[in-house]
Amino acid sequence: MSQDMEREFASRDELIAYVREQFPAADARDSSVPPTPGGRKAAETALQQIDPGKYASTRNFLNGAVTRLSPYLRYGVLSLGEVRDAVLEKVRHREDAVKLVNELGWRDYWQRLYAELGNGIWEDREAYKTGYTAKDYSETLPEDVVEGTTGLVCIDSFSRQLRETGYLHNHQRMWTAAYLVHWRRVRWQAGARWFLQHLLDGDPASNNLSWQWVASTFSHKPYFFNRENLERYTKAVYCRDCPMYGQCDFEGTYEYLEGKLFPLGEKVDRSGGSKSWQDNQKGRRNYKSQ
Repeated sequence: MSQDMEREFASRDELIAYVREQFPAADARDSSVPPTPGGRKAAETALQQIDPGKYASTRNFLNGAVTRLSPYLRYGVLSLGEVRDAVLEKVRHREDAVKLVNELGWRDYWQRLYAELGNGIWEDREAYKTGYTAKDYSETLPEDVVEGTTGLVCIDSFSRQLRETGYLHNHQRMWTAAYLVHWRRVRWQAGARWFLQHLLDGDPASNNLSWQWVASTFSHKPYFFNRENLERYTKAVYCRDCPMYGQCDFEGTYEYLEGKLFPLGEKVDRSGGSKSWQDNQKGRRNYKSQ
């Protein structure tokens, strides 16, 4: 930020108006203002509210007790060590903090990997395990996904939430990425750029390598899901009102969808598809929208 720019504001509305004035091109491209407040005070409030035990047991559900700390970690408002210490102070038994502290460790790992790879995180780390090659995937995002007009209530809701709030739960990120790469055959790089354009906590390290995990260019198999998986972790909030229910793209068993999505690929060892990116990945780890 330029030293000439104002830094003190009477209200958040005044700050927003000033930023819009200073960056008219950005405002014209996307005028949405996410509700997440910035600053140290807001970060400390969010830190005080975390519940490590509930996080461990509910984090995979959309209404689970995720921390919402990732934007503050992304921009250094909070440090990983500071969060770790706060988590340990909250628990009576250290094992109750293991899951959340482990997530902090993986976030640190991704940053270190980014420091080593640099722009290499934009390149396929490995070949696709889908039976297709990179040239079989489109470089362009489908307009109906970007605009939230696919007709699939879940995907359209994720698209709007991404653009309007700058946040998606980890499972929403997984489902969106899988839909784009495997159902719509879009290169993961296009989706990664889209996420980075809107996510408040988006950083190239965790974002890109997680997209590669879904695509199978940084894992031993592609990640995909079915309606049963989506219903379980959303309490059917999207499916119950979807006009495509019973005939959507995600209907069927994993075996059926595998044959449909990857007819040219080797059969992959599915573990039920109900785990998170990190739980399913046995050798590498993804980011979490903590």
